[in-house]
Amino acid sequence: MVVAEVLTGIALVQKSVEFIKSNISTCQDISTLASSIDDLFRGEKETQQARAKKSGGGIADQFGVESVAEETINAKLAAERLYEISQMIDLRFGHGTWAGILAERSRRIQEAKEAQAAARKEAARRSEELQETIKTVIMVCGVLLVTVGLFVILMISIAKGHRLEESLVLHHG
Repeated sequence: MVVAEVLTGIALVQKSVEFIKSNISTCQDISTLASSIDDLFRGEKETQQARAKKSGGGIADQFGVESVAEETINAKLAAERLYEISQMIDLRFGHGTWAGILAERSRRIQEAKEAQAAARKEAARRSEELQETIKTVIMVCGVLLVTVGLFVILMISIAKGHRLEESLVLHHG
């Protein structure tokens, strides 16, 4: 159900924000908060995905005022929490830290997408290569079968011709 997904996303956002707020003043480096920041991003993404999702559930669930309002408000709350944490991170670790985190995250997401695309292309290339190999093997087998068949026919013809010769020699001889 879409509403349950939104609650999961927003609950993850809230939990992450609470942890970051309670630990930001005592942590020595950003790595202490890294898993909570990851959870924050994941929760915000789940909230946005649930809001954008149009399938599943009945028409009343998808377009009901309560559902639409809850999804919209939760998405805005998640965005607010993300902004709030960005300000806290920049205040604690210096201006631009959050922008650096976002840039690095975007770079890694892009690299992962490119790696997946490259893996798909490689798999398609290997599949095509395998198909070509199979076609070649089938053609070679076909040529071999035809060659063997012609050889057998030739041998049978020779054997019949030899018997015919013997028969003629015995008959005329």
